[in-house]
Amino acid sequence: MTDDIVAKSDTSDASKGSQSRSPGQLAWRRFKRDRTGVISAIVVILFFVIGIAAPLIAKLYGKDPYTTYGINTPGLLGDNGYPAKPNGGIDGEFWFGLDPQLGRDVFTFLLYAIRNSLLISTAITLLVMIVGVVIGVTAGYVGGKTDWLLGRVIDILLAFPQQLFFVAFTPVVLNLFVPPNEDTPTWIVVVSLITLLVVFGWASIARLLRGQVLALREREFVEAAKVTGASPARIIFKELLPNLWTPILIQGTLLLPAMVTAEAGLAFLGVGMQDPTPDWGVMLGYAAGFYQDDFTFLLFPGITMVIFVLAFNLLGDSLRDALDPKTKR
Repeated sequence: MTDDIVAKSDTSDASKGSQSRSPGQLAWRRFKRDRTGVISAIVVILFFVIGIAAPLIAKLYGKDPYTTYGINTPGLLGDNGYPAKPNGGIDGEFWFGLDPQLGRDVFTFLLYAIRNSLLISTAITLLVMIVGVVIGVTAGYVGGKTDWLLGRVIDILLAFPQQLFFVAFTPVVLNLFVPPNEDTPTWIVVVSLITLLVVFGWASIARLLRGQVLALREREFVEAAKVTGASPARIIFKELLPNLWTPILIQGTLLLPAMVTAEAGLAFLGVGMQDPTPDWGVMLGYAAGFYQDDFTFLLFPGITMVIFVLAFNLLGDSLRDALDPKTKR
C-alpha cells in the first residue's frame, strides 16, 4: 500500500515537473533524446565552424586555394597534367592532393568552397524566410483583395520551372551590369544569385504561413486582442508570430540544404560562381571533366556536400519531431 502511494506520488511529481516546463524546454528535452538529431547537429555545426575558420586553418596548413603549386613546382604534375603521385597526389604536404592541370591544393580549395557556399546559402535562406514570413502573414491576416493579389503572385511563382529559369535568366541579369566582353566581378555574381533565388524562393513558405494565419486569426485569443483595441502590428507580433515559430524554424532547416544544392547546381552549370572562386559547385563542375582519370578530385567535394545536405535534412526532421511530436512518424 505504501509502495503504491509512493509510486503515485512520483508520477504526480513527474507530471507536475513536465507541466512546469515551457514548450521550448520540452522540445529541447525531446531533441536531446534523438540520437540522430544530436549527431546531425554536431556535423552541421562542424561544417559551419570549418567554413568560418577556413582562413585560419589554411594559414596553419600553409597553403592557399589560388596558388598553382603543380605549375610552380616541377615534378608535382605529370606530362599529362595529372598529379604525378598516386591517388590524386595525396601526401603529407598536400593532404587532399592537387587538382589536374593547375595543381592547386584541393584541401584549402575545399575549405574556402565550404565557406563561400554556406555563406551564400545562409544569406539566401535568411532573406527567403524574412520575405516569406512578411508576405504570408500579411496575406493571411489582412485578407480580402490583398490576400487575393498576393495569392496570385504566389501561384505564378510556384508555376515557374525555376531551375530552367535560373539557367536562362542569370546571364541576362549579369549582362545588365557587365558587358559580355568583360570579366564579371564576383560580388555581382553573388548579388545576382541571392536576388534571383530569393525572388523565386519565398512563395512556398508564404503559402504555408498564410494558411496557418487564416486558421489562427479566428481563434479566441486573437478575437480577444481585437476587442481590447490591440493594433494589427501588436496582434501579429504578440499573438500570431509566437504561434508560428515552429513551422518557421522547420521550414528554415529544410530550406538551407535545398539552397546549398541549388547554388552548387547553378555553379556546376556555369551560370553561378565561376572558377577560380572556391565553391562546391565550381569544384564539382571542374572535377567532372577529369573524373575518369582522377576520381579523387571529385571524391572530396562530392562526399562533403552529401554529408552536409544529409545531416541538415536529418536535423530538420529531428527538429520537426521535437517541436511538433504529433507529426512524428
